[in-house]
Amino acid sequence: MARLSVNIGNLSLKNPVLTASGTFGYGEEFSDFIDLNRLGGFIVKGTTLNHREGNPYPRMAETPSGMLNAVGLQNKGVDYFIENIYPRLAAAYDSEIIVNVSGASVEDYVEVARRLSDLDRINAIEVNISCPNVKQGGMAFGTTTEGASQVTRAVREAFGKTLIVKLSPNVTSIVDIAKAVEAEGADSVSLINTMLGMAIDVERQRPMLSTITGGLSGPAVRPVAVRMVWQVAHAVSIPVIGLGGIMNGRDALEFILAGATAVQVGTANFINPCATVEIVEYIDDYCQRHGVDDIHQLIGLI
Repeated sequence: MARLSVNIGNLSLKNPVLTASGTFGYGEEFSDFIDLNRLGGFIVKGTTLNHREGNPYPRMAETPSGMLNAVGLQNKGVDYFIENIYPRLAAAYDSEIIVNVSGASVEDYVEVARRLSDLDRINAIEVNISCPNVKQGGMAFGTTTEGASQVTRAVREAFGKTLIVKLSPNVTSIVDIAKAVEAEGADSVSLINTMLGMAIDVERQRPMLSTITGGLSGPAVRPVAVRMVWQVAHAVSIPVIGLGGIMNGRDALEFILAGATAVQVGTANFINPCATVEIVEYIDDYCQRHGVDDIHQLIGLI
């Protein structure tokens, strides 16, 4: 077997396959289908300081080669996670547990990160400055270098473990944003989050989402995501985590060859709950077929 372990900052992953936040619940929802301990790690759904109901329904819509979502970071807040969910996850799994953090203000991000920093099994957080489905915070911070820098700098002071910053594709230059968060102490960047899109029900003559626009994910965005990962990987010295339309092992390897140290699987989980483990198996098989002893031999070959 090839050596598949990789490091993201001080975070050691047994293999490069993670789940994308918002598509995998808290992980335990998938335990009937896969052994989560076979993954490098899983990223739990977006967590905010306070309880959020999310956006009104309808908030998901199918499109050709992808889906639109406008869930709006529905969750019960960080304290609920710490008291009710974290103990179960910590006891049941040895894969890395990563929390996706979001907020309506810089202070919100900082407080969530501070509360998570005391949890022994939370060795990394993913700071979401790129969600297009909330009216406050989210993408507002991720579309300018100033906003991205401000959040990263503040969270870096509050959280001493591995800090991943999730970037938005809805910008003029994602490279500039990546460089800005690297300069403020980010240990890694993950990209891309969903692309802003819209769908209309022509019979009812109204938008298909209650919020009118939403985040497009799935195979339709993959070529854009691969291009952005390739650009960013050549521009920063910190590890890049690639995501966007990864449906199988071949898709994952595109990102790795483009420069991603690890990948996240998102929309595929809705179609095939075993997708993540199948991707791990495919990467291992690919390495054996191509005489690759260590996954690092493939990272950034392009």
